[in-house]
Amino acid sequence: MRILLTLAFWIVATPIGALIAFPWTLMTGNSGFLYRVGIWIVRGGMRLSGVRAQIVGRERLDPSTSYVFMANHVSNLDPPLLVPAIPRRTSVLVKRELFRIPVLGRAMRLAQLVAVDRSNREAAIASVRAAAEVLRRGLNMTVFPEGTRSPDGRLLPLKKGPFYLAQEAGAPIVPVTILGTEQIWPKGKLFLRRGQATIIFHPPISPPDYPDQRDLIAAVRDAIASGLPPERR
Repeated sequence: MRILLTLAFWIVATPIGALIAFPWTLMTGNSGFLYRVGIWIVRGGMRLSGVRAQIVGRERLDPSTSYVFMANHVSNLDPPLLVPAIPRRTSVLVKRELFRIPVLGRAMRLAQLVAVDRSNREAAIASVRAAAEVLRRGLNMTVFPEGTRSPDGRLLPLKKGPFYLAQEAGAPIVPVTILGTEQIWPKGKLFLRRGQATIIFHPPISPPDYPDQRDLIAAVRDAIASGLPPERR
């Protein structure tokens, strides 16, 4: 029932929010109001679902700095819990197919979300460059570097693409550990439980400190894993 109520709220609230925010965004060229409306809709759905998030370590972040947030991924709850917890506005990498959905696709373009297409190398490189440009405009970027949800909660190998992005844009990486969502809404299950998740923001990592990308990936992975129970690292 909770997931149906949450989805119903999002389905109803999204076009209403678009009706309010789209004209303002088109007139002013500023998508900040559209982003705030989107965050309000996401938070409203989470409240209706009975899911809460405890935030740890956010004081480590400089609000004036644009970061690449890299988090583990175990549940569909991860994005709607993490994105509102990030200081300032963030863009995210979104499957290109979602941009074809009416209203939602238009809203994502106006909010400067970045379409990702892994079908070929050229498209993937173009996605990285587009994301780097978003970072240079002063937005954060949020990615799940495992590339998919972990089936059992254990941390998967991290993809290289997000690290090319951070290195190209010269942006610090903030490793993020998400705990509890795999129990509230497990992968493959239709129903979610009421509960509290935990989001841990680890100290930022500077890519220039790691000339070898393999060392950078290892440092970020170790930081994310440090917040997980030993059996899931």
